[in-house]
Amino acid sequence: MSIDDARVAELRNLDPNDVTADAADAILADLSELLGQANSAYHTDDAPLIDDASYDALKRLNMAVEAAFPNKKREDSPTDQVGAPVSETFSKVTHAVRMLSLSNAFADEEVVEFVDGVRRFLNIAADAPLSFTAEPKIDGLSLSLRYENGQLIQAATRGDGAVGENVTANAKTIADIPHTLNAAPDVLEVRGEVYMSEADFLALNKRQEEAGAKTFANPRNAAAGSLRQLDPKITASRPLRFFAYAWGELSAPLATHQSKAIARLQELGFQTNDLTKVCETPEEMIAHYTDIMLKRADLGYDIDGVVYKVDDLALQRRLGFRSTTPRWAIAHKFPAELAWTRLVAIDIQVGRTGALSPVARLAPITVGGVVVSNATLHNEDYIAGVGGDGHPIREGRDLRVGDLVQVYRAGDVIPKIKDVDLSKRPDDAAPYVFPDVCPECGSHAIREAGDAVRRCTGGLICPAQAVERLKHFVSRGAFDIDGLGAKQIEMFYQDEVLPIKEPADIFTLQARNAASLAKLQNRDGFGETSVKNLMQAIEDKRTIPLGKLLFGLGIRHVGESASNLLANHYGSWQALTAAMDKSEVGTGEAWDDLLNVDGVGAVMATSLIEAFQNDAERASIDRLAAELTVLDAEVRDTSDSPVAGKTVVFTGTLEKMTRAEAKSRAEALGAKVSGSVSAKTDFLVAGPGAGSKAKKAADLGVETIDEDAWLALIGEA
Repeated sequence: MSIDDARVAELRNLDPNDVTADAADAILADLSELLGQANSAYHTDDAPLIDDASYDALKRLNMAVEAAFPNKKREDSPTDQVGAPVSETFSKVTHAVRMLSLSNAFADEEVVEFVDGVRRFLNIAADAPLSFTAEPKIDGLSLSLRYENGQLIQAATRGDGAVGENVTANAKTIADIPHTLNAAPDVLEVRGEVYMSEADFLALNKRQEEAGAKTFANPRNAAAGSLRQLDPKITASRPLRFFAYAWGELSAPLATHQSKAIARLQELGFQTNDLTKVCETPEEMIAHYTDIMLKRADLGYDIDGVVYKVDDLALQRRLGFRSTTPRWAIAHKFPAELAWTRLVAIDIQVGRTGALSPVARLAPITVGGVVVSNATLHNEDYIAGVGGDGHPIREGRDLRVGDLVQVYRAGDVIPKIKDVDLSKRPDDAAPYVFPDVCPECGSHAIREAGDAVRRCTGGLICPAQAVERLKHFVSRGAFDIDGLGAKQIEMFYQDEVLPIKEPADIFTLQARNAASLAKLQNRDGFGETSVKNLMQAIEDKRTIPLGKLLFGLGIRHVGESASNLLANHYGSWQALTAAMDKSEVGTGEAWDDLLNVDGVGAVMATSLIEAFQNDAERASIDRLAAELTVLDAEVRDTSDSPVAGKTVVFTGTLEKMTRAEAKSRAEALGAKVSGSVSAKTDFLVAGPGAGSKAKKAADLGVETIDEDAWLALIGEA
């Protein structure tokens, strides 16, 4: 199953106030379809299609549009649905008492509104006592356990709230679930959450990966997938846990209050959460929410909010239910893209250009539905609390190992650290001292004036730089050698019999080690056919366009677009190398000619010249070139091209060509293809699913055309 990510992003960014009556029907139809797909993937398939933040945003948008246009509400409205239909894999169980979902609060003000609404419904004065329980919201799989005469006779998932899946045999393998109860009501349905600890989740994923089996996105999906197995032996092998927090059908009351009923469940032998607290005011509830959020990193299991419930069960009965949620409870969700966790260590990674990049190693935490254990720290200034403009960030607070830090993650963006809580800083936490030597080769690591990054001076003697350059060399935009990816590069680099230490070694591999190639067949991931295919893939790339070769060299500041511009300017490998040989940084005809290339500035030009004039690096480049046939650039006369010199941006889904093909055609016609819309953009070519770029183009007055109009413009309609 797949989901329209572009439409999800567009709807997520839509302001409900901008929705008109004419547009409401189409928007609600899209929301119904997208949320239905997301629910099935999450609840039935245990394979989420969108992140938690996007799901919550779509649900809120759906509710807002329905509130604005109640006559537009659909019969299949997501607001009337709980969970998802049960899988046909399991027998069905009809719940004696429906398992409902909870309404959500995302801001403190909504918690206050919830309490005020309860008081209004019950006609309880603002100064009269009214208690609520506040407990962590476990991020797991809801389960209902039915006991009759003290014996566990049935276990069922929530399903769609009315009908669940019979997972009795599997549930009986969970150590936290007692099979027999003493002194329990004759009929007792205990409800709670099946979950997996973070440590057990990481260990399970490691075992799955080693066995070549499916890995899980987060502990919730691991728990759900483990419980919903056809073979109970598989469930038994998985480290599942269970927290009890509610009940369904009862033959006799457990207690008069929610808090006392939870205590009774604990007496019966169930695990309950010791962070549950009785609160008297909204301020106490929110304070407990904040306290739990800060403890989240040290709990060892995933939670995604705090649940508030009216404590008095008689008042719960008076409050009753809406169609899918109780009036007496609400879930105060944590921000889906934010979480607090511990900074366990700071590691330094060395990139292909020698940059020393600090990486935060974190106590694993689920952020936006994904387990995060690493985050970028940018550079040494960022760690010290200084921004790129020299001004303080985080109010000047530095980052230290042991700190409690706030991590954020938006969409697929690499996680970052947003803030640090100094009140939780360990007494022995010392300021981080950024290394001035390379951790990989021991060479000096220097930071040049005006540069935010410290770099290793080891060059080709630095193994980290060499490996990362080789990975870049075989990447998709460069040589793109089928069967030779990052994992294989690391293996060959360390190999004593079949070493690849520089790009030329790839093309001399067979000649140097013909007798040894048979040994590859005994390596993990290689067989007779795969070795043969790899050798052929290498041979196929001996003939390479000039632009791809230049990009593949991995010269600092010289990206894919610049490589193609340089190739078109010089035309041939011979002309380019001759120009580099006679170039002098900052002066001369060759220098001026290089700066005349559109998009090439002094920084890029200097980096290019230095790479070709460095003796060791040039020798490596020459050894590579000797193994290749470098194709001259195809220089096309663009004097009559309607888009020559124009800046073009493509967005949305192109239906008659791939994005790469569209970019290639545009550049061949002399156009410059950009990834973002600005005032300098001449055309935005928008396909179906165009979102924020189309809006920005409209705001800037940039001409927007569809794919057919673009093809007509360039004469290829």
